[in-house]
Amino acid sequence: MEPTAAGLISRAAHELGLRTDELTAEVEQRLRLELPALWEDPDVARTAAENVVEHVVAALAGLERAIEPDLIELPSADVERARVLARHGTPLSAMLRAFRLAEETVLDRLFAELPRLSQDADQVSAAARQLNVVSTKYVDRVSEQGVRAFQAERDRRLRWRSAMVNEASMCIGTTLDIARTTQELADFATEQFADLVTVDLLDTVLRGRDVAGESALTLRRMAQGPDADGGGPQPPIQPQELHVCPEGSPCAQALSSGRPSRHQHGRRSGVPRAHSTLVVPLRARGTTLGVAEFHRYGTAAPYDDEDLLLAQEIAVRAAVAVDNARHYTHARATALTLQRSLLPREAPRQSAVDVAYRYLPAGSESGVGGDWYDVIPLSGARVALVVGDVVGYGIRAAATMGRLRTAVRTLADIDLPPDELLTHLDDVVLRLANEASSDPDTDPEAGVGRDNGATCLYAVYDPVACCCTLARAGHVPPAVVVRNGTADVLELPPGPPLGRGGLPFETVEVDLPEGSLIALCTDGLIEARTPARTTGASAPESAIGDGSSATATATEDPAPATATEDPAPATVPDDPAPTAPRTSDIDAGLATLRQVLARPAPSLEATCDAVLEALLPSRPDDDVALLLARTRALGADRVATWELEADPAVVAGARSDVSRKLTDWGLEELAFVAELVVSELVTNAIRYGRPPVRLRLIHDRSLLCEVSDAGSTTPHLRRARVFDEGGRGLLLVAQLAGQWGTRHARRGKTVWAELSETAKFPALAFE
Repeated sequence: MEPTAAGLISRAAHELGLRTDELTAEVEQRLRLELPALWEDPDVARTAAENVVEHVVAALAGLERAIEPDLIELPSADVERARVLARHGTPLSAMLRAFRLAEETVLDRLFAELPRLSQDADQVSAAARQLNVVSTKYVDRVSEQGVRAFQAERDRRLRWRSAMVNEASMCIGTTLDIARTTQELADFATEQFADLVTVDLLDTVLRGRDVAGESALTLRRMAQGPDADGGGPQPPIQPQELHVCPEGSPCAQALSSGRPSRHQHGRRSGVPRAHSTLVVPLRARGTTLGVAEFHRYGTAAPYDDEDLLLAQEIAVRAAVAVDNARHYTHARATALTLQRSLLPREAPRQSAVDVAYRYLPAGSESGVGGDWYDVIPLSGARVALVVGDVVGYGIRAAATMGRLRTAVRTLADIDLPPDELLTHLDDVVLRLANEASSDPDTDPEAGVGRDNGATCLYAVYDPVACCCTLARAGHVPPAVVVRNGTADVLELPPGPPLGRGGLPFETVEVDLPEGSLIALCTDGLIEARTPARTTGASAPESAIGDGSSATATATEDPAPATATEDPAPATVPDDPAPTAPRTSDIDAGLATLRQVLARPAPSLEATCDAVLEALLPSRPDDDVALLLARTRALGADRVATWELEADPAVVAGARSDVSRKLTDWGLEELAFVAELVVSELVTNAIRYGRPPVRLRLIHDRSLLCEVSDAGSTTPHLRRARVFDEGGRGLLLVAQLAGQWGTRHARRGKTVWAELSETAKFPALAFE
């Protein structure tokens, strides 16, 4: 070897190459000391150690053979190792720092060898300078190659992670169903980067409130993947089971700290065969909802930091979807509870009609709406049948429905004709719209009075005259089936929807013989999708009014209508299977309704079920109210009418006629009270009203006394002063009757009083 600087470097590299193991151990020791993060992960540590050995060997071999730095053959696995470091999330600066530290260590040993191989200081100095240049070029070359491979892998991983996150956003949260959303998370993760996934939610979060005495770490297993038939180890806890997260476990730490963690060998994962586990909390809007665990077993590579980051990003999106579903479920349950509390729970006592009814909340994500129905007993043994629909969904629509139903009952109590009642109800809707528009907290999409705030159909059936008076405000017309089986839709003037203001409503009177069937419904029934039910299936469990006990008869009191409780918040029903496109042809829906109503059925309840089965999909898009009424009649043997002259002398004869009729009806015990009431009412009609005067008795569940005249003046109850000779007649009637009132007709009025068999003469003290 010529005594040159290159030769001296070659000899030094040869001498040092004989002690490669010692040199690589020294380099590794220095890296462990100054870059401890490289040795925390076993895979990264193994990669770093292999890199040290192969680069030291390659560099010394190149120096020994005096190969140019650009021509030294780099280790074949160098690029793949850079990719491994990138996949494990090792910082690029750590990799470059490791190269420089290794270079310094090797150079220090080479510099120490040079003086021992040559006594020529100039030669040693030249060799040292040349060695610096060669090593710098070599390390720069290695670093550039590593950086390119590292960055390419990082870019690829970022693209992959971004694609996974985008795909997860599309696959997770497709419905507002908590159970389905969590299962979508489990299914997606097992398809992409996990062998087993479990998703647990805090039980208190699912219930929407804190439960006294319940552990803060009580979880409910919501989903897992794959299922029991998917192979591999299965967790000991099955879906929907409650379990407590042990204190100090990775699960408990994730719930308390809100930070994810990565664990190897599965010692604390609860799945013995899992060798790598990610524990990621599910947090949304500052609230911890639960925790998801991702496990790998078998030959799958252990999780790295990139996997943990991916799991975090997917968990964030899943948590938002779960939180949305949770809020929707709780809001829907609250709205449904409010809706059910505002709807009639049982049919009232009356003899005019037998009724059956159903209410079904919307099965879509729009939630509970504002449909309602009502049966209101009126004076004269009549009954009002009401169906209405408030635009909008949720609690506000349900609350508005309750206010409108109360308004209808109040207006019905003063016996307004249907058209006048709707006119007053229109004013109520306008006032509610004004209140909503001035409320800063009002949801612009949920208020009333916007876009046809409400619709209503109001019908009054009179069992004495066997006729029905109807008016509608933008509502679906009713269908009628007479006793011969002919079904038809009543042609009623549509009237404007409630909330328009200033437009008139029209009343139509139709004859309905005893046994006729009239069906009132909301548009959600006849505009629903093509049905997807099995023929003969029962009505949906969520239908309010389900059960034969909803029928009100003339001989016995109706029992409360049954209603199935809402499902638990975590188990909202799945979306329906795809069905035919929604039809806007209301006539087609009405035609189907007519066909079903015309079929013979054993009861009104069976007819209700048949209507829902024929017209509704498994989960309707809109809520539905259906009210069926079969008419009854009060025959001539239960009604007595007398035309009276406008002469006070006829009062005594009227009392006698009433007494005889009550004897015929077996109501002698009411004779005394009835004579007093009739005497006062007839006297008032003769004295203050206008002829003709008519007296009518109706023997229904109670005794109804009615006196009609052509006058329009309404009598008012007042308290007479001590020395007044008059003014106590209506006070006496009010004391004797269970109820009394006045109803107006197109011409004249009727003052009525209801007497029950328990009526007694009160102890009146006149001061």
